[in-house]
Amino acid sequence: MTNFTTYLTTTLVLAPGTARASLPRRLVALAAVLATSCAGPVAAAQGPLGRQVAAIKDGTVRMSFRARPGVCGNDNSNSISWNRGESRGKARNEWENECEPGPVRVAIDVEDGSPVGIRFYVGGRWRAAGSATDLGTVGAADAGNYFTWLAERSNEHVAKQAVPVAVIADSATVWPALLRIAKSDERPREIRKNAVFWLGQAASDATAALDGLANEDSEDIEVRKSAVFALSQRPKDEGVPALLKIARGKGDARVRKQAIFWLGQSGDTRALAYFEEVLTKR
Repeated sequence: MTNFTTYLTTTLVLAPGTARASLPRRLVALAAVLATSCAGPVAAAQGPLGRQVAAIKDGTVRMSFRARPGVCGNDNSNSISWNRGESRGKARNEWENECEPGPVRVAIDVEDGSPVGIRFYVGGRWRAAGSATDLGTVGAADAGNYFTWLAERSNEHVAKQAVPVAVIADSATVWPALLRIAKSDERPREIRKNAVFWLGQAASDATAALDGLANEDSEDIEVRKSAVFALSQRPKDEGVPALLKIARGKGDARVRKQAIFWLGQSGDTRALAYFEEVLTKR
């Protein structure tokens, strides 16, 4: 389709010495429609924010947007905390450090209209940089969609940098895309493992997806083991039952061993009961 459209638009419509009026109007109209339809899906998929970045061509693009609740940054060490405030017990709530709740600030290095590197921070402020193009404050959902789009299509270097940016964008629903990446045999293993890790951070809805990943009949054991680890990072009422299901199952022994290890790290009474059950049967 692309080659046919190029032929119509360049050879027929725009060929030197060819008068536009000499061509059938329907053919000219058809060429225009086909050219739009071929370019449209890619442009539409990356959204208006992506088109703004692509328009820069070469240089650095900056943007800021609202962070997901619970995400904050410490500008002294450039560290980012997740689920801040979800502490247990009175003693854990009596002190907090200087951790800014946002905004998320992202710098994208662009070459020939395509991102080649992404850096992000939470809180703080930009230093002056005359060569950078600052898009200002953008919609968090739009940012989440754009960086998810990059994560699904970019090379390993850019994709791994795009995933956490998408995840910490407020009001962005990214876990379905992360699941697609994790299950895609066409994506490099490191990107899939990275997606699995952040899938565990993205939403409570992700627990069922991680459970499915860990239990699926896949030859990529490393990705399945990453799903088990991500389950161990979920709240115990979600993660422990899923880990117990894997440990009790008849799946790959390496995946079950991983689940048993993380059950042992949980300190949960249900895990202790499972160990007692297994040991007394021997």
